[in-house]
Amino acid sequence: MKHGVAFRKFSRTSSHRNLMLRNLVTSLFEHEQIRTTLPKAKDTARLAEKIITLGKKNSETSYRQAQAFILKPPVLPKLFTTFAERYANRPGGYTRIHRLDNRAGDNAPIALLELVDNPHDFKLEMTARAVGRELLNEKLRWNSPRGVLNSGVPHAEIAIAKELNLGGFDSSELRSTTRRNLQKVMKYRGREALTEIGAKASAYIETMLAKPVAEARMQIRANSKEKEKARRRGNPNFVGNFPVLPARAGVASPGDSRPAMRLVQGALGRPARWRGRHALA
Repeated sequence: MKHGVAFRKFSRTSSHRNLMLRNLVTSLFEHEQIRTTLPKAKDTARLAEKIITLGKKNSETSYRQAQAFILKPPVLPKLFTTFAERYANRPGGYTRIHRLDNRAGDNAPIALLELVDNPHDFKLEMTARAVGRELLNEKLRWNSPRGVLNSGVPHAEIAIAKELNLGGFDSSELRSTTRRNLQKVMKYRGREALTEIGAKASAYIETMLAKPVAEARMQIRANSKEKEKARRRGNPNFVGNFPVLPARAGVASPGDSRPAMRLVQGALGRPARWRGRHALA
């Protein structure tokens, strides 16, 4: 039988562990996003949910209970005003955990713990980028890259508003997973959030359209420098190779339809013709 495993001990005494978790909850309410290890993030989220529920009750008893738990008194008004109003219609699930990477040194799993619908919502940012990338890919299916570059992808906000009313099996410009994430992010947000995510998606589309132009200019500039060096060395007929820009994890070029697991591999996820130093057939 499992005895004495009700919660994580963190190799600390009870007083040290409780003070650590109170400090993490206070920092979460103060900054609305914190980075910590995954086990600490899970226990901090559990306590933060209870404290936010006290803020929504907004009674004298709940205020005293929250006051006894929060370490910084200036955070208390934020709990009973900002958070209580933000989560008034949300029945629960006030926190979100994003698994990031492992910490250098002890290889401990690191996570990003955040309050949902905060001003710097990580899930909102990533969903807006996914929406922008898929809207651009859909436009590239029917238009040439030059035409898309000249005309752009207008009305991202209109496309997002249409996606919010679609079901799981309806056909649309977005994948079902992206549409589901979009609906989750926008479920308890108002009209201003629709404008915000539309602006973020449009900005990411413009970034993706500008990236090939910037890469071409960098390649031409680098090639001209190679020609100048070759001319000074007495070999004017030499033409240098175009440099290959490094691929970052999760970054896709316009029209790239590779799966996400391929993209997060970073340099290993380059197009096949630029794998390593040698071209592949």
